[in-house]
Amino acid sequence: MSESPTTHFGYRDVPEADKAKLVGEVFTSVARKYDVMNDLMSLGVHRLWKRYFVGTSGVREGDAVLDLAGGTGDIAALLLPKVGAKGRVVVGDINGDMLRVGRDRLLDRGLVRGLDWSQMDAEALPFPDKSFDCVTMAFGLRNVTHKDKALSEIHRVLKIGGRALVLEFSAVKSELLKPIYDFHSFQVLPRIGAMVAGDEASYRYLAESIRKHPDQETLKAMMETAGFARVDVRNLSAGIVAIHRGYRI
Repeated sequence: MSESPTTHFGYRDVPEADKAKLVGEVFTSVARKYDVMNDLMSLGVHRLWKRYFVGTSGVREGDAVLDLAGGTGDIAALLLPKVGAKGRVVVGDINGDMLRVGRDRLLDRGLVRGLDWSQMDAEALPFPDKSFDCVTMAFGLRNVTHKDKALSEIHRVLKIGGRALVLEFSAVKSELLKPIYDFHSFQVLPRIGAMVAGDEASYRYLAESIRKHPDQETLKAMMETAGFARVDVRNLSAGIVAIHRGYRI
């Protein structure tokens, strides 16, 4: 009998069928402290990355945008003023706890109109072909079991001329920065997770998942294989994160 296929969960190999459940447990555990932890982990720089990501997205008034892995609502809140009263933003996330946290946060800010919230799997999007002008995904692709399937689904639901934008941790380009970044990721981050969120293991997984994610060139090639044209990469903070952009033509 052949063995069932495996994939990585951080530095562990697990059955492919188990990864979504394990990732779900991580984000259920950290949902309530997710934004506080992001501020502590990045010293608030994640907010600048996200503003730049949306600011250079090319989203215009009247656009229909799908924001995947958007549970906390950060990207959706930045997109809303861009799509205006005639546009809409659909926030999709596989984790219901993250969605509830994000929806409540934006409700508290009075952000309701033009927003839809839906639990969904990026590998099997519940939309017809050519539904969106833009699909965004910030800090979520590395947690997807089959990234190739997710990229193909994103391509499928984009309108002709539409674009996909992926903001994700990537490969640090500065040799001087690498040891500092590794120390922060594997020594500081899990300890902050233990103290603030009461969950060291989840934050150790998040650090490991970054190292297992495809680097800039590999992800670019994956997007091209999924059908995207004119794929470009923009590094931020010396490659700690990168923005990948591709078009459906």
